[in-house]
Amino acid sequence: MGEIVKLAPTLERWLSGDRVGPLPARGADQPAPLLSFEFFPPKTEVLEQQLWACVRRLAPLRPRFVSVTYGAGGSTHARTHATVARLATETDLVPAAHLTCVGATREEVDEVARGYWEAGVRHIVALRGDAPPGTEYAPHPGGYAYAADLVAGLRRIADFEISVAAYPEIHPSARSPDDDLDSLKRKLDAGATRAITQYFFDTATYLRFLERCLKAGITAPIVPGIMPVSNYAQAAKFSAMCGTTVPAWLGAMFEGTEDDPEMRRTVATVVASEQVRTLQANGVDEFHFYTLNRPELTYAIAHVLGVRPRPAEVATPAGAA
Repeated sequence: MGEIVKLAPTLERWLSGDRVGPLPARGADQPAPLLSFEFFPPKTEVLEQQLWACVRRLAPLRPRFVSVTYGAGGSTHARTHATVARLATETDLVPAAHLTCVGATREEVDEVARGYWEAGVRHIVALRGDAPPGTEYAPHPGGYAYAADLVAGLRRIADFEISVAAYPEIHPSARSPDDDLDSLKRKLDAGATRAITQYFFDTATYLRFLERCLKAGITAPIVPGIMPVSNYAQAAKFSAMCGTTVPAWLGAMFEGTEDDPEMRRTVATVVASEQVRTLQANGVDEFHFYTLNRPELTYAIAHVLGVRPRPAEVATPAGAA
């Protein structure tokens, strides 16, 4: 009889544990996914310089489009319009302007939309919008009540490409997940082209949401919104306000990095790269990045996804001066 070999506890644990297969390697002949980037309009000269540095850095990646946000209560309308107009006239990028229902009549919103069309902007991100801080959302008496109404209004004005928002973890003001899904379906049925999700950290949450969308008869693209975390404390605070779950493992990953910015960047790149690689392995071929006007994390993650600038564009990227 052969001798019975007693394994060391560590080796026994390794051999008896569950096996997790590797993420599939992306071949050089496979097409890279489509990317889009979100910027916010700057409030100061310093932030203005930061924004355009971000644009110059990311432009060589040739995103499908870049969007510019609209502040709560429409508070950044002028800055949003100026940023979008400059993107349209000074770069080769395709700009998409955020437009909301908040605090304006239908005529006023329609006038803004027509102004975008005349400026050459063909893509609108149509949103209900947030009320000013400290107040509850209420439709303007003479305005578009909700995003679905805004989408229908934009369709009457011009042949815009229209993106809308989706919420894998439910919009904070929705009555139920089913009600929130019905709202998304109304926006798409009104003429929206695609939905872009609120950012999330648990990949399974997004994949479950896709399954629910399909069961509800939604077949339009549901593009995952990805927010690389450069500052964990700020991300956790903002996530609590917008209803995004911050998993305990994410906090553990950033623990002890408060005074080490280089370590934070490394952790952020690893976390977001793992997230997008997992989504890519599940067939996702388009991503929308919330850049926060900081390009380096997004640029690094795009590299991991296989998105590269053309050699001639690395040294002299297209973009605003």
